[in-house]
This record gives sequence, C-alpha cells and structure tokens, in this order.
Amino acid sequence: MQIAEISGLTIYPVKSMQGIELESAELTPHGLANDRRFMVVRANSRFVTQRDMSRLALVHTSLDEDGIVLSMDGRGYVTVPFMAAGGERIDTKVWGDECETVDQGEDISCWLTQALESSSRLRLVRMAPGFVRPQGQPENLGEKTSTHFADAAPFLVANESSLDVLNQELEKRGHSPVPMNRFRPNIVVRGLAPFAEHEIAELSSENYRLGFCHPCERCVIPTIDQATGIKNPDHQPFRTLGEINPMPGTERSPAFAQNAILQKGEGQTITLGDRLA
Repeated sequence: MQIAEISGLTIYPVKSMQGIELESAELTPHGLANDRRFMVVRANSRFVTQRDMSRLALVHTSLDEDGIVLSMDGRGYVTVPFMAAGGERIDTKVWGDECETVDQGEDISCWLTQALESSSRLRLVRMAPGFVRPQGQPENLGEKTSTHFADAAPFLVANESSLDVLNQELEKRGHSPVPMNRFRPNIVVRGLAPFAEHEIAELSSENYRLGFCHPCERCVIPTIDQATGIKNPDHQPFRTLGEINPMPGTERSPAFAQNAILQKGEGQTITLGDRLA
C-alpha cells in the first residue's frame, strides 16, 4: 500500500487567475471551498481563460470578510462580494456545459477590462442562485458530480514525484524546470511513485476519501509562466510531457495530475501533512 502526504493546497477563486495557497481547506462536493466561484466572460458571454488571455495569470486573488479581492501590480484592486445582490443574468458555457450565471457589476467589469488590457468588454460572473451545473462527463465523474467553473472535476490532484521526473527530463533536453503552479492543482501529494496517481482508485484518511477518476489532459496553460504571463517559445513543458506521459490511447497529448471527486467527507477539513492511503 502506498502512503501519500498532503504537501500543497491551493484554491483559485476566479478561474484562470492566480491561486491562494492554504494550510487547510474545507472539502465540498464542488471542490475546495471558494475554488473557482467566479469566471471571466467576454461581451458575447464566452468564457475567458489563460488559453486566450495569458494576462489572467497576473491577477492576484485574496480573501477577506467581504469577498474576493482582485489586484494587479500598477492597476490597483477591486473587491468582489461573495453574494452581490441583483445582477444581470447571463447564459454561458464551460466547454459544453450550459451555465446560468449572474454578472457582478459594472465597476468590476471596468476594472477587469482595463487591467487585462482587453479590446472588448469583460465581465465577471458567478453561478446563478439555485443553479446546478450539469455534468458533462458523467461516464468519468458520475452523474451526480457538479462543480462551479472548474474545467471538469471538483479536484485536481498532482504528485510531486511526477513533477520531479518531468523536470529531470526537461533539464536533460536543455530546458528549464517548471514549478508545480504551471499545472494549477488543488491538492499536491508526496510519497507516491512517479505518475502513480494515474493508477490508483482513491486516496483516503479517516475523515475523507478522494476518488480518482481520470488523468487530466493538459492544454497550453502549463507553457505559461504564472509569474509573468509569458508563454514558453519552445512550447515546453507541453512537448516533453506529451512524450513521457501521454494520455491513455494517444501518442503525444500530455497528461499531468488526476481528476478526482469527493466520495466521503463533505464539510471535513483537509490539511497539509494529512497522511492518506
């Protein structure tokens, strides 16, 4: 039996913006509490991520009593209330999943549009009260699984030793190693063999159990330096990862970290140092 230890916990209050590293977090069926509660959309209601707007990586996020504070060097800050009253209803999608959302107001829209240097208006949205996002991958994640604005699963679990192997290979090929934040996981573990996260069914403690569903197929975001918003000109680590750890059934589509759901422990606390088996 492999024993793993929780070595990292991160939430991303706004999809594709900077994360907040935590020592502990509440487990919910939708993911870690306050993870991906908000999302940026364009005027046509299409969602925006670092894939098409890498400057999102430069927006800092923090939590206070009133809500989420967004800030950027030289651009000031704006506070997003957790539950703002009113707001225009907006129909949008996260990939193929239809979502009913609520616009968070003109002040926030103006700040985002200017800070991100967008040529078109940007808006911030949250899920509409009472709306439950339909599951786009019921065969992988279960029909009852629901998330806020995560791409797929409520949790993304990454493995330190998998990153170590990737960085060793990058350096062999003359490329710079990359930090874990390139892959934007919620939970990081140590103690597993490299890429063993793709082979186990679950990890659990006395109080909670995470069910492992399928590998995370990576897009271009890991090529973006999360401190500068600049894409790697050699398309690394995407290319190297695709060669050493491709998605099952593919030749070059890279996989890193595992999509997971909460099978037990709603309302429990996950903490750095927790030991899982």
